[in-house]
Amino acid sequence: MEPLVKLSGIIKQFPNVVALKEVDFSLREGEVHSLVGENGAGKSTLMNVLYGVIQPDRGDIFIRGEKQHFHSARDAMNLGIGMVHQEFMLAPTMTVLENIILGFEPTKRSVLDYDLAYEQITELSREYGLAVRPESKIMDNSVGEAQRVEILKALYRGAEVLILDEPTAVLTPQETDELFRVIASLKQHGKTVIFISHKLQEVMEISDRITVMRDGKVQGTLDVADATKEKLAVLMVGREVFLNIKAASTKAGPVVLDVRGISARGRRKLSELTDVSFQVRAGEILGIAGVDGNGQSELVEALTGLGRVDQGEILISGTPITNLSPGQIRKKRVAHIPEDRNTSGLCKEMTIGENLIAITLDQPPLSKHGVIRSREVNELAAKLVKEYDIRPANHRIRTANLSGGNKQKVIVAREVSEDADLLIAAHPTRGVDIGSIEFIRSILLAQREQGKAILLVSADLEEIMSLSDRIAVMYEGKIMGIVPAAEANERVLGLMMAGATYDEATQGKGDEVIEA
Repeated sequence: MEPLVKLSGIIKQFPNVVALKEVDFSLREGEVHSLVGENGAGKSTLMNVLYGVIQPDRGDIFIRGEKQHFHSARDAMNLGIGMVHQEFMLAPTMTVLENIILGFEPTKRSVLDYDLAYEQITELSREYGLAVRPESKIMDNSVGEAQRVEILKALYRGAEVLILDEPTAVLTPQETDELFRVIASLKQHGKTVIFISHKLQEVMEISDRITVMRDGKVQGTLDVADATKEKLAVLMVGREVFLNIKAASTKAGPVVLDVRGISARGRRKLSELTDVSFQVRAGEILGIAGVDGNGQSELVEALTGLGRVDQGEILISGTPITNLSPGQIRKKRVAHIPEDRNTSGLCKEMTIGENLIAITLDQPPLSKHGVIRSREVNELAAKLVKEYDIRPANHRIRTANLSGGNKQKVIVAREVSEDADLLIAAHPTRGVDIGSIEFIRSILLAQREQGKAILLVSADLEEIMSLSDRIAVMYEGKIMGIVPAAEANERVLGLMMAGATYDEATQGKGDEVIEA
């Protein structure tokens, strides 16, 4: 049977990198086809070619056997291709209905036919099980609701093929379940879905077929019945990977970080910190779970001196550090893996070695009487490059030339080698390949076993559950409860991430609270 979509020999080159290397990809009508691979493997680039956002240097696109040339996304839309990007393309101050029909408004005698638009959106919503509030503003919708708006927008514009780029990255487990029900409904209605994800368990659950990319090439396409997470990981990385790392039981020591009722301004109303309290002890990992944008960034900034605290107190081993500068807080034996390696974790124009020693350059043995000791600097940089498996293994290379995973290893090496009492790790494996995830997680557990206190902030619930001793859940700038890892499960944590307290979530009242 002829494929619905066929990409043949697609080549795309950007300055200094060939993103797609003669890629072949085919899509059957009515299937859910997942596209997986490491960060930078070429997945999003390939789909942007199909969606008309990027024009290939070479190669052909066929829709129902006919060769096509897309000059823009509108060309792709006109042939039934829709895409929901990881970063939603919605105007927050406009209503749900206005966002869906924008650029495709139905008219009656040259005037917007609002009643017809409302009727069309309501019918699409009912048909596909996409519950939305047409007259509400996007800014008043949850992340899950906004995603449904994006899907409805694509369907309203006639999409027969729907590309979903990392659609579960910012959803609670309950919202992910709802999305999967929507995808099943789309499939039942004859739609075809391309599902881009790095979460192998989700891929195994939702797919009919799975295509794996690595380094701009397709490594293989498998029927889901023939696939396992282990097989997919090997195709993605090129070697066997062990991700099922579980923290072993240990006895926690004295309190290292003591946060007492802090409040702080946020980037938006929902992320303002309100009366946040918790402790992290030596030899334990406290995980901070929650949907992005619920105060996690503001919390990390408050703890590291990058943001101001309006109320409350922060202590390190009994010593107050509230509103000290980042440099002063570091001197209290606090290390910090920041959430954005490109803007606050690295100086990309500097070499690997310069980034590795940037914090300790003014201290012995790297310098003496204000003079840098080149031999000691080079020896330490070379040692860390080898110890943390940073590639290429040359500390004189500019950091800008590294992959995402190796950039993150540079930050982890620098911060962990500080031998601090407290390590604040904000999204330490975000946007890195599976091999680097495995390595970084093992480093965090090794630090815990050495008696370090670790605050782990992550939007990856599987990571939080596998590494943490206790899990604090944040919602709208508040701690909804702290759960022992042994008692945690996705349902309870998911309800707390959506606004239920621990008691409500465990006593079966969480769903009622959220619906209210």
